[in-house]
Amino acid sequence: MSSDLKGFEMGIKIIGTGSYLPPKVVTNGDIAKVLDTTDEWIYSHTGIRSRHVAEDGECTSTMAAKAGAAALEAAGVKPEEIGLVVLATSTPDYNPFPSTACIVQGMLGCVNAGAFDIQAACAGFVYALEQARGFVNFYPEKKALVIGAESLTRVLDWTDRSSCILFGDGAGAVVLGNDEPPGVASLKTKAHTILGADGNGSHFIMRTGGCKDALPISPVTQVPEKPQPFLPELTLKGHDVFVFAVKTLAKVSSDLCKMLGTTPEEIDRVFAHQANGRIIEAVARRMKLPLEKFWLNLETTANTSAASIPISLDQAVKAGELKDGMNIVMVGFGAGLTYAGTFCTWPNL
Repeated sequence: MSSDLKGFEMGIKIIGTGSYLPPKVVTNGDIAKVLDTTDEWIYSHTGIRSRHVAEDGECTSTMAAKAGAAALEAAGVKPEEIGLVVLATSTPDYNPFPSTACIVQGMLGCVNAGAFDIQAACAGFVYALEQARGFVNFYPEKKALVIGAESLTRVLDWTDRSSCILFGDGAGAVVLGNDEPPGVASLKTKAHTILGADGNGSHFIMRTGGCKDALPISPVTQVPEKPQPFLPELTLKGHDVFVFAVKTLAKVSSDLCKMLGTTPEEIDRVFAHQANGRIIEAVARRMKLPLEKFWLNLETTANTSAASIPISLDQAVKAGELKDGMNIVMVGFGAGLTYAGTFCTWPNL
């Protein structure tokens, strides 16, 4: 590598990874038994064969806690050493509060940690990672737990074959540590993260159920009627999302390389949000990179939104395919529209 990136070491590192996938698996064949579709049609259009589905008793917080506990164990870190828990999710246990991060903080016993959720949809993990990176940069004696977790199958319309085939449940987590004294890491940090949004596409991917969907004002009392429970609905404009995703993932990855004075060819692995196999293939072509450089688990996990990147990281670590010194890009996009990417030399941030 022509730049100094290969030898570039910082104090902030990912020191442990973990993930959790529910044991229940729903295959395309299972869906084909109740909807007018086939395994081959789903796979040819999405790259998905099966997905994990949370069972009774499982929810976003329980899956997040299991992934977080695994990451803590891998890092050799005690829960009380964690100073911050950041959880990226679009499917919190409660809407809008309490935050699922607070629930997980209590479940894990991270008694010295602050906790909050981030909602940036499928780009949420990279957003959360950047918040945690700033925290351990300023407080190097503390560690941070970053989690992406989703129970998306709970909010799907299982009669809509265009959307219910796409998603799965799961959680992934990383622990960040900093072995530099205060102030040193900040001097070494290079700009290598991009966070962005395009609110003009906010209607491309939507989930109803917020205050905008509240009941109308009563003509008699001039105050809202008593809220009634209803099921939120997830909608998406597939073609518009595809175009945005391909263009944005490729551009963010290329822009990160330019920021660091390197080229896409120097990337060893790309951990892109696992939304659709066609999207990742198109991004690889646009970046002129072999598809083999892209970590792919979509076939068996489907789209797990904010959980997809940390699940992928943990799988790669466990498979021995993510080694120290490798140049990696983590990049995602999601509802908002949001996008985010980070270029790092593993495990440094």
